[in-house]
Order: sequence, then C-alpha cells, then structure tokens
Amino acid sequence: MDSQPQQTILIADDEPLARQRIRRLLEDLPGYRVCGEATDGHDTLHKIAELEPDILLLDIRMPGMDGMQAAGQISQLDNPPAVIFCTAYDHFAIQAFDVQASGYLLKPVRKEALAQTLARAGRTNRVQCRSLAGQTGQGAGQLAVRTHRGTELIDLDTILYCEADQKYVTLHHTRGETLCDYTLKELEQAYPQQLLRIHRNTLVGVRFIRGLQRTFDGRHLLSLKETESLLTVSRRHAPHVRQWLEQR
Repeated sequence: MDSQPQQTILIADDEPLARQRIRRLLEDLPGYRVCGEATDGHDTLHKIAELEPDILLLDIRMPGMDGMQAAGQISQLDNPPAVIFCTAYDHFAIQAFDVQASGYLLKPVRKEALAQTLARAGRTNRVQCRSLAGQTGQGAGQLAVRTHRGTELIDLDTILYCEADQKYVTLHHTRGETLCDYTLKELEQAYPQQLLRIHRNTLVGVRFIRGLQRTFDGRHLLSLKETESLLTVSRRHAPHVRQWLEQR
C-alpha cells in the first residue's frame, strides 16, 4: 500500500466550467486531491489561509484582484504552495517567473501536460515539509487580512505581536505593520500555539519571545527578538508568561 500522502490542490478560476474541467482531469491523476475552489484573487488568498493547499492551479484573468496580483502576494510567504498558472494567454509567461511560478499551462489544459507540470513542480511543498519534519502538528499557516490595499496574506510565523487600539488590531510583523478587523480574542482562540496573551491589549508571537524583565517599580516588560520594543506585561498575565518561559 502506498504510504505517500496526497498533495492537495486549490483550483482558482472565475469560470465554473474551467474549474470543473480541471477537477475532472485531476480525478484521473493519482496522488492529488482537490481541497477547494476559488473564484478570484481575494478568494484565492482567503482559501490558501484556510485550506493550506500544497499546489495552486491559478487562472490569470479574473475580476478584481487577478491571478498575477494574487501570485505576487503568495510568493512572499515563507512556505507558499507551488503555483501553476492555467491561462488562455501565452504572453504572461515571463511575468510568471517574476512571481516564482512552478509551471505555466495554456488552456484548454490537457491531462498529459497537467501531469507533467505537477510532477515537475520542484518547490518543497507542505507535504514534503511535513514528511521531513515528522508529525509535528499543523503548520503555523497564514492569516488572510482585508486591508485598504486589498487582501494581504501574512505568515503567522512572522507576527511579532498584535496590539489592540479601540476597534482595530495592528499586526506587527517582520515585513511591517498591517491593520486588521480581527479581534484579539479571535486571534488568541484561533492560534493558541502561535500567539500568547500578555496584556488585555496585546498578544505576542511566541517564537520571538526573548525574556521577561522586571523594573525597579515592579512592572514586567517582555523583550522580543528582531525588535528593540519592550512590551508591557500586565500583572494579571505575568504569572502565565513566566510559566510559559519556564517550560521552554
């Protein structure tokens, strides 16, 4: 019995018939499983954050955020899916290299070409990473955030801390800052392994925690890697933070 895990595939195309045809082709190819479908660039980014596919079959001409714009966002992730463009236009091929695409297929996509391109997708994808790392649980994944620039994908492993200010939360990450409409409670409940509560207004990315300091007046401050910022730890949360550090 083959113990190799199936690679999961997300199909992104605004045309239902095109998605159906790709799905039928994939049904005849062993080792692959369709985990979802997306209809435009924004939907694609949200589905990547939700489903964490190994491979993305991506159309280019889509309404709103097109496939090339979505691929540009995806290429910035630490652990992106392999991107294979499926398009009716051949003049985007050079741009596809700029966003680190693993393949470029012209419609109508043929099964043989699809199989060869999937096999050649040389990027180390999530299935291979899990195989190398062993059973270490789910990967950190990504957070899809809708901003004034559109949908932005942020690797959870890049988040230094999350800071609440009135109605909004600012995500401070290694690429900058992003304002989002998630609440701290939603983030804390969704990602308990990645984010630690240190204050009613602050969550911290655990992989960046350096140490806990106590000031002369009895306050607790948390130091982080990759930033000079010292974050206030509330009296209520200090014992839990101290316990977390002792267990590491």
